[in-house]
Amino acid sequence: MRDDYDKLRTEGRNPNSLDIDKMSTLDMMRVMNEEDRGVAEAVGTQLTQIAETVDIISDALRAGGHLIYVGAGTSGRLGVVDASECPPTFGVDYDLVRGIIAGGEHAMFRAAEGFEDSEAKGAEAIDAGGVKCGDVVVGLSAAGRAPFVLGALKRAAEIGAVPLGITCNPDSLMAPLCRITIAPYVGPEVISGSTRLKAGTAQKLVLNMLSTGTMIKLGLVRSNLMVNVRPTNEKLIERATRIIMQLGNVPRERAAELLAKHGGVVGALDELGV
Repeated sequence: MRDDYDKLRTEGRNPNSLDIDKMSTLDMMRVMNEEDRGVAEAVGTQLTQIAETVDIISDALRAGGHLIYVGAGTSGRLGVVDASECPPTFGVDYDLVRGIIAGGEHAMFRAAEGFEDSEAKGAEAIDAGGVKCGDVVVGLSAAGRAPFVLGALKRAAEIGAVPLGITCNPDSLMAPLCRITIAPYVGPEVISGSTRLKAGTAQKLVLNMLSTGTMIKLGLVRSNLMVNVRPTNEKLIERATRIIMQLGNVPRERAAELLAKHGGVVGALDELGV
């Protein structure tokens, strides 16, 4: 049991919400909304680190590597969510971007907080997840001290994967283990220590930037359109059709015909010479 919780910035008390339990519901919402306003600004202080991280990830994926997010609790769930969105959005294989959460799949739906307390389990998860030399492992931890994540990052470095980190604690234990650490400081939460709030939002914003920026650099976006989207349901078929119409400058009927012929946007655009 560590005795450094009183030093963790993510565990501090927020002076703006000391009386939140006595506020009207509307005032509660105003306080939360005002606190959230600073999250994007905090992320904005880390743009250089985020850009460098995108370059590292895209280079690794281009060379045949994979991107693996590792976290516990809310941080772990956010990583799994971002990873799971990459295949339907960008048409990549499901193993290209993966999420590892302490406690396994069960922990996505029911809290399994005790699993985060073991570095050994983090290392084991890296091995069990098939992480290899040349992959990129991004550790996610609001306070930057979850033993599961620390163990995973140490093991990743040992096998030749690139260890990177996302935290909301600039002085984290995770930082020395990572080639780059992205650390937007969002300040204490409205409810002390409830890092699913501002810290969770900050991590989600960073993950959006990492995966989207990487996929753009891999050529899976033209202009601002997701040209490698898999048309697997009505919504995505309609989206793919409109992308062909917009980039190929053809009517709907022709776009639908090309989409059906090639089974995707890229083949249709290739036939159109776009």
